[in-house]
Amino acid sequence: MSTRKGWRDRLAGYPNLPNVKAIPPAMRARHGEGTIATPSPAEVEEAMRGVPEGRLATVLGIGADIAARHQATIGCTVTTAIFAHMVAHATEEAMTTGAGRAPGTPYWRTLKIGGELNPKYPGGIEAQMSRLEAEGHTVVQRGKRYFVEDFARKLVGTR
Repeated sequence: MSTRKGWRDRLAGYPNLPNVKAIPPAMRARHGEGTIATPSPAEVEEAMRGVPEGRLATVLGIGADIAARHQATIGCTVTTAIFAHMVAHATEEAMTTGAGRAPGTPYWRTLKIGGELNPKYPGGIEAQMSRLEAEGHTVVQRGKRYFVEDFARKLVGTR
C-alpha cells in the first residue's frame, strides 16, 4: 500500500487558510503598504469551478477576486497558482479513479498570468491546448511558450 497522499488529501492539509496579513517587507517595494490575502485551496477550487465553457480566468484574476472578498490590498498569486496546480491534479486523479463528480473542475480554463498555458497541469501543454481548442479558443506559440489568443476578451470574474 502506498503511503503517498492523494491530491485531494493534500488540498485538505491547509487548515489555517484563508488568512489576511500585512504585506511582507520584501514585497512592499512592489506592492506598497497594505494587506495580502492568502486563499484556501477550497476558495481557489470554487473560483476555478465557476469559469463557464468558452470563458477563461487567470491566476492573477483569481487572486484579485480573493483579495476583494477578504477586503485585502492584494491576493497571493503564488499560493493561488500552487493551489490551482493541486486542484488540477486532484480533478484528474478523481476522474481516473472514478471518485470525481463529472465533469469535475474545469482547471484547463485557468491560465497563468498573461494568458499562458500551464505546462504543470496534468497532460502538460498538449492536454490543456486540446481542451481549450475544443471549447473554441485559439492557442498560439510565442517562442517556447503557449498562450490563448485574445484571452483578455474572454476573462470572467470569478466572484
